[in-house]
Amino acid sequence: MSTRIPGKEQPDTLRSMANLAVTQRNLGKFMEAEMLEIQVLEMSTRILGKEHPNTLRSMGNLAVIQKNLGKFMEAEMLEIQVLEMRTRILGKEHPFTLTSMTNLAVLEMSTRILGKVHPDTLTSMANLAVIQENLGKFMEAEMLEIQVLKMRTRILGKEHPNTLRIMGNLAVTQKNLGKFMEAKMLEIQVLEMSTRILGKEHPDTCRSMGNLAVIQKNLGKFMEAEMLEIQVLEMRTIILGEEHPDTLTSIANDAPNL
Repeated sequence: MSTRIPGKEQPDTLRSMANLAVTQRNLGKFMEAEMLEIQVLEMSTRILGKEHPNTLRSMGNLAVIQKNLGKFMEAEMLEIQVLEMRTRILGKEHPFTLTSMTNLAVLEMSTRILGKVHPDTLTSMANLAVIQENLGKFMEAEMLEIQVLKMRTRILGKEHPNTLRIMGNLAVTQKNLGKFMEAKMLEIQVLEMSTRILGKEHPDTCRSMGNLAVIQKNLGKFMEAEMLEIQVLEMRTIILGEEHPDTLTSIANDAPNL
């Protein structure tokens, strides 16, 4: 009987808290998700131990949330810890260790061990593309995203959320490369499918609408961009609240350039 661990510190309670944090992250509620995941990590470390798989999972989840909040240094420090422990405990080629490694080595090993079309390999490729995008290596990111998009379309279907996500990433990369027409055509597809499949108020749909507004601005279509930005701002204010980082970004985007 496991009655010695009371209420909040029961493993099942920790699991529920961790699941809620992931749900909040997927809804774009990054600050709430971060606060909850920090609690989960602290309790999991104390009750299960720093090297327990659930503790490492919580640490990895917190790193993802902090990336979404723009806390890249904090996220990197967590990822390094997770990678070091998983490598030591599970071995370099364990799937969980591969998930923690976000560089060319993980892509090479994942391709060799799991196969090029395995979902984890595609995720590694998509993650690498994001890193290259953040480093300003837009051409390299575009090449990877085109590959992932082709494979996800073939394996998961064109309307799968993961396919839509990489399609949206590719549109942003093409915008950064100055390929505004290609980016616009792609983002319009993403927005149409995301609205139909996920719903108009889903965070991914709002993100796509915001991205399309930026592209329209780059094409000099300021009225179309403004209409989209007003919709995004209204939806984010209702869903996320006035002080959420995504809402504040929408407010900034909608402000006139002085």
